[in-house]
Amino acid sequence: MGPKATGTGSTPAYDEHADWYNDFMSAGTAGAYIERVHATIVELLGTGEGMCLDVCCGTGAHAPALGGLGWTPVGVDLSGGQLRHAVGKLPVAQADATALPFGDGSVPAVACVLAHTDVPDYAAVLREVARVLRPGGRFVHLGVHPCFIGAFADWSDRPRVLLDERYADRSRSFEAWNPAGVRARVGAWHLPLAELLNATTAAGLRLVRTAEAGPGGVPDLFGFLAVKD
Repeated sequence: MGPKATGTGSTPAYDEHADWYNDFMSAGTAGAYIERVHATIVELLGTGEGMCLDVCCGTGAHAPALGGLGWTPVGVDLSGGQLRHAVGKLPVAQADATALPFGDGSVPAVACVLAHTDVPDYAAVLREVARVLRPGGRFVHLGVHPCFIGAFADWSDRPRVLLDERYADRSRSFEAWNPAGVRARVGAWHLPLAELLNATTAAGLRLVRTAEAGPGGVPDLFGFLAVKD
């Protein structure tokens, strides 16, 4: 269920699906999921003041959670189609997540929510996050769980989840157990858990805590709080 852009030099994958995605994120069917997403953001980010940069903000669906913590959310996304829906929720800029239009050490907090599978090089995004964060600044990553969500995971027989060897495949895939879902429309780049965490620390960010959330005992979300020392 991720927002947003597809990475450097690419056509935004969500542009042709922006209206559908906005409706999907606003629909009652996604309500419980979004509530879980926002509760995890609150748990990880905590209260604060000043700008919180929402990287790959998409339709701005997560601005209320950021604003409710006292932060002033500002969104960046490559997809103009998505930003049409975001402009009424937060200030936005159309830009690539690997080339953020902010100066070095200028932002007190950054969040990237449900987006890491939407970019081909999330490590480059993490390096940009580290560049724009102030010393002591907070970064919250929250995305689909790298171990349980992807083309390699079949959720059609809940509560059993069937995983296969495609966990090691880092390429973009449109395969999904739900043919009507987001991934079947825009695809996803898989990033194994170890690579996600290693890319974070390699960018110069220090992990503070992690979180998992999901129904029925199997988490479908994974997130962490990191800081720039």
